[in-house]
Amino acid sequence: MNTTNNSKLTGNAKTLRKNMTKEERHIWYDFLKTLPVTVNRQKVIGKYIVDFYIASSKIVIELDGSQHYEDSGIESDAKKDEFLNSLGIKVLRYSNLDVNQRFESVCQDILNNINTSSVTS
Repeated sequence: MNTTNNSKLTGNAKTLRKNMTKEERHIWYDFLKTLPVTVNRQKVIGKYIVDFYIASSKIVIELDGSQHYEDSGIESDAKKDEFLNSLGIKVLRYSNLDVNQRFESVCQDILNNINTSSVTS
């Protein structure tokens, strides 16, 4: 399996960092940026760009808009998750609705996963 990062995606990732969705900006500026661990935004891993990556815990955080709940989105997310899982990376997925309506719960779940990962590593 080819796990090398696709350099062609780097430019796309930079554009995505500059044009984050409202939910990505909210979780980044109001939570992830304040964590005492390094969190990468729009990180290229293999042939994918993930929303957020915490290398110290091997955790990816994905925020899903409505397109992720259509058949093609579900299928493509499953392939992405399978690839990331094969690298030992845990994928946490939250809907934009979760971020907007249950922000504190999403943040707590992320913290719980970070703490669990650092304890088991």
